[in-house]
Amino acid sequence: MSAPTGEQYSLSAHGYEAVVTQSGVLASLRHAGRDLVDGVPDATMPAGGRGQLLVPWPNRIRDGRYRFDGADQQLALTEPKRHNASHGLVRWVSWSVLERTDTRIVLGYFLPAQTGYPWALALRTTYALDEGGLTVVQEATNLADTRAPYASGAHPYLLAGEGPCDGWELTLPATTRLLTDDERLLPVWREAHDAFVDGALLGATVLNHAYTDLRREDDGRAEVRLRAAATGVALWVDEQHRWLQVYTADDTATPRVSVAVEPMTAPPDAFNSGEDLTVIEPGDTVAARWGIRAL
Repeated sequence: MSAPTGEQYSLSAHGYEAVVTQSGVLASLRHAGRDLVDGVPDATMPAGGRGQLLVPWPNRIRDGRYRFDGADQQLALTEPKRHNASHGLVRWVSWSVLERTDTRIVLGYFLPAQTGYPWALALRTTYALDEGGLTVVQEATNLADTRAPYASGAHPYLLAGEGPCDGWELTLPATTRLLTDDERLLPVWREAHDAFVDGALLGATVLNHAYTDLRREDDGRAEVRLRAAATGVALWVDEQHRWLQVYTADDTATPRVSVAVEPMTAPPDAFNSGEDLTVIEPGDTVAARWGIRAL
């Protein structure tokens, strides 16, 4: 028998413990015995994108259709109720272990060219623990002889402490919010929104929005923080990540137990808008980094 997410690989360092699975899922992350993510037990399959990697696009592509370099493409509609292609092509694949130590694992996957995405990519994802917490590096190499559209993301659900999240303080270093339609969750317009820049109680606020215009530290990182009464958790992103999706999961079976903070290098429907879309030249490699630490 196998766990639904495949083999379970344990990492530990400096009081942090993590489990990463054969399907690339961040199944758990703890510090000093406290859960930092609302994870995936080894007897279950992920729900709501929980802990999954989102490549070669995060979020949604309208009708699964886009045009790139003069050619029309049609992806499978993996979110049929909203008629969208959602969260990329690797949520349900088996990765290979390329390197592994007690503190670090490197997973590799060959993404073959296919209907709607006719480019082959060599993907490499590193999960590593040190005194600063978890660092994740997502890399992609274009193996095709033509340039490829690309974006990456991930879908961790963060735990600041005891829930629900209504009593948590959110600090979100973003000043612009992308608004979407209620039916298909596709971009409609954007607005200035800095309600959480200096930290504010979540209360009953329902969030399922992408945020941009991130305020960064001197090292180029932007960091989201969630704090409960005496504990907290932070997720940071590098400069490749220009977007953060924040989701209180009100429409799931476990609403407001945790808060998904999703690092994204591009916004929803970027394959159509072109906004912040990465174009990988043949033979080139791109990389994006993000991480989680205890507060």
